[in-house]
Amino acid sequence: MASSVPLTPKGSFPRYLEHLSGSGKAIGVLTSGGDAQGMNAAVRAVVRMGIYVGAKVYFIYEGYQGMVDGGSNIVEAKWESVSSILQVGGTIIGSARCKAFHTREGRLQAAANLVQWGITNLCVIGGDGSLTGANIFRKEWSELLVELAKNGKISEEAVTKYSYLNVVGMVGSIDNDFCGTDMTIGTDSALHRIMEVIDAIMTTAQSHQRTFVLEVMGRHCGYLALVSALACGADWVFLPESPPEEGWEENMCVKLSENRARKKRLNIIIVAEGAIDTQNQPISSQKIKDLVVKQLGFDTRVTILGHVQRGGTPSAFDRILASRMGVEAVVALLEATPETPACVVSLSGNQAVRLPLVECVQMTQDVQKAMDERRFKDAVRLRGRSFEGNLNIYKRLAIKLPDDQITKSNCSVAVINVGAPAAGMNAAVRSAVRVGIADGHKMLAIYDGFDGFAKGQIKEIGWSDVGGWTGQGGSILGTKRVLPGKFLEEIAEQIRAHSINALLIIGGFEAYSGAIMMANARDSHEEFCIPVCVLPATISNNVPGTDISIGSDTGLDAVVETCDRIKQSASGTKRRVFIIETMGGYCGYLANMGGLAAGADAAYIFEEPFDIRDLQSNVEHLTEKMKTSIQRGLVLRNESCSENYTTDFIYQLYSEEGKGVFDCRKNVLGHMQQGGVPSPFDRNFGTKISARAMQWITTKLKESYGKGKKCVSDDYICVLGISKRNVIFQPVADLKEETDFEHRIPKEQWWLKLRPLMKILAKYKASFDVSDSGQLEPVQDQNTQGEPAAI
Repeated sequence: MASSVPLTPKGSFPRYLEHLSGSGKAIGVLTSGGDAQGMNAAVRAVVRMGIYVGAKVYFIYEGYQGMVDGGSNIVEAKWESVSSILQVGGTIIGSARCKAFHTREGRLQAAANLVQWGITNLCVIGGDGSLTGANIFRKEWSELLVELAKNGKISEEAVTKYSYLNVVGMVGSIDNDFCGTDMTIGTDSALHRIMEVIDAIMTTAQSHQRTFVLEVMGRHCGYLALVSALACGADWVFLPESPPEEGWEENMCVKLSENRARKKRLNIIIVAEGAIDTQNQPISSQKIKDLVVKQLGFDTRVTILGHVQRGGTPSAFDRILASRMGVEAVVALLEATPETPACVVSLSGNQAVRLPLVECVQMTQDVQKAMDERRFKDAVRLRGRSFEGNLNIYKRLAIKLPDDQITKSNCSVAVINVGAPAAGMNAAVRSAVRVGIADGHKMLAIYDGFDGFAKGQIKEIGWSDVGGWTGQGGSILGTKRVLPGKFLEEIAEQIRAHSINALLIIGGFEAYSGAIMMANARDSHEEFCIPVCVLPATISNNVPGTDISIGSDTGLDAVVETCDRIKQSASGTKRRVFIIETMGGYCGYLANMGGLAAGADAAYIFEEPFDIRDLQSNVEHLTEKMKTSIQRGLVLRNESCSENYTTDFIYQLYSEEGKGVFDCRKNVLGHMQQGGVPSPFDRNFGTKISARAMQWITTKLKESYGKGKKCVSDDYICVLGISKRNVIFQPVADLKEETDFEHRIPKEQWWLKLRPLMKILAKYKASFDVSDSGQLEPVQDQNTQGEPAAI
């Protein structure tokens, strides 16, 4: 995911990649264990970054088996070797289970093969088993070399020359079962497959009033089951880490029949393949089906998703994650010394971090141990903040307490959508409404933005009114770009008339601007002295106060999916360059990150001014590229990146300059980027961040309501967002300084720091700041400050 070079903290200096030389180094890259979408993106990043810094990079085919067998399984990789693999699922260098590597003889043979090629840096992409094997290999390395020399397999000189092995791991696993990282490579893509199936099943289930039992992968980890249940609003979910309490059979049947009584025409039950009860006995999907049929007589079907979840194209999120991790892995190998322990490159919130491999593996094994010993609370805690947070929110949103058990707050909280529609808005509204009701508030829905607010289009909204909203694109409440400026009098009147005590605004830059106007109007209209929380939701990702907005992931998926199709078309016709225009106003997030995820040759954005010399340089770069085996080009342009260098101008320039070498086509993506069903990330993110916003509103209401306190201080009108590793509430008054209001963007944007990655991976010279990289961090203390941002 991804600033001009950011402001440097006092006392530190930016470190650039140029300081690190890889010349003379040999890096071996292998994929091991189960395959996961995005592994190829990681392999591509390792190969190209390695070559870029002057190292030799070798493919080790078929995982550890290829390392043991040697010969044609170890091949030097070239720049073109990894062309056109970003969008391919699985792993092009193969993966295999290897019994031989479990033995010392196998590892001896593997060491001999690596020494033959001079490989002393290993980049392993796999699960905990693969990474554990790599660490054992690293520890034994010097002993293995001494033994090989003794047996006459290698020279004494080789023992000295290749005396230590550096290992860096990346976790590729669809189960997200590795402790220490918020997301593993492949998880997001697997969730895409699951949600596609669930969305398709929901329509047929609704038609026939059916109950569907869906079994998803996860023999030891329930992450996929939990997040897909959260993202589709499933009636019940079964996880290995959190078995249902005794008597669950009756409780589940009661819940299903209650939902039917509320006019819900379908039931969805999600089961992880490793689901167990409190006695560690398996709970199968067939057992659940038989129970529902016997107890309730509902028409019930079972669908087992199986290996579908491993297949298909990697999502934009996984491609960006894998590219970031691959580059970070190479930087870690360049910085490694003989004393450096094996590390694993992880994602913490929105930041790449390095953690000690041994600690992460140990913690992952501790989860299994806790489950075996039936310490299920410990198992959930050890899974990490992301897992625990998801589970708590799922429980809050799935099960409604009877009205007489909810303590009423006597407060009314209104929810409004403002600005352009963004996928995930509806998931955020559903979450806010249900958490608000659970907290005892009266929830009000405001229709058609500030325009509807002024006209009094306000209705109470109940628990079941928002059922099935998570998978819906656009905005069910309706949304407009209208700002509240000229309606302040009328809006104040409506706040008074409906006794609104707090407001949740879900939307883009207009939502942020509207909150500022309301904050400024508090002196003249005391009605605006209420807690107001802005949840950024826009595909442009241009709201100050957050790294990621609801909807931007879905927008990015739309851009990348189209780029994939266009690249395919260009590959078929050969020597063709496509110019693609993305949305985003003056914010280049979609163009830049879309370029990184789709493997574009260039991306023109407003934040990085360019001139005719840059365009000429790009044309020359593409002309050279056409002489290689990769005879196609992809150039992205943000819609407002330049007043004069329009999409038409760039298209005509490229067409003229490329005459005889390549021809050109252009494509304006337009509003398709705002449409479509929300991605699993946006459903989950919208749900979680909205629940957190409602908790904040409840806290603020308790602080002020009943104590006669007026909400006049700045910290009552805030934007909720993610900043690096933390979830933070920032007063709009503080964010004004950080905002370029003319161009509707933040003055500092984190993702610009990833811009050089796109250039490096497209074979341009670029200056990449590696200041954020560096020291190994202990697993437990990743988030000592602030509230953790588990994505």
